[in-house]
Amino acid sequence: MLPAVSTDHPLPEPTPHEASTTVRRFDHAVDAFFERTTRGKEPIDRLMYGATELGDFGLIWGCLAWAKALAGEEQTTKAVQITATLAVESVLVNGVIKNAFRRERPVFQGDRPHHLRIPLTTSFPSGHASSAMVAAILLSDGARFPAAYFAVAGVVAASRVHVKIHHASDVLGGLAVGAVIGLGARTVLRRRNRE
Repeated sequence: MLPAVSTDHPLPEPTPHEASTTVRRFDHAVDAFFERTTRGKEPIDRLMYGATELGDFGLIWGCLAWAKALAGEEQTTKAVQITATLAVESVLVNGVIKNAFRRERPVFQGDRPHHLRIPLTTSFPSGHASSAMVAAILLSDGARFPAAYFAVAGVVAASRVHVKIHHASDVLGGLAVGAVIGLGARTVLRRRNRE
């Protein structure tokens, strides 16, 4: 039998994650690149702000999945599976993983050129990047032009750095997490759909 745990002295709150010097340098270099090349330039600003808004709550991925569902019953089943997988991904990334890291978002001072929803969650990993990778893997499976889904996912992921809501390392972390979830889900769904 395990000993009783005392509640007189609760565990301290975890401290926010501090990125290593190498990661901070990488983030700074990528941010400086965006500052020099894309930020503050139209129509790139409009494209990136639009992409980041479409990525909110996986809106673009749900729309694409259900647009394909209009093609028939098989695509409807796939749309349900993609929607369910993205819901699981969101809980894992936004509820579990982000809470473990608790990394602060980039500091932005100044006026934004377009509307932007400011998230309440912490920064690492990027949920937009994670859901983009999961959706691209699942939507591209058996698609006629699979690279198109990854291209859209890349724009949505990059938009998070452009609008200064995420560090570049958050986006890479999100893409990595999304790849693991997406490839795992694709394997499970392929097996299930063959049965």
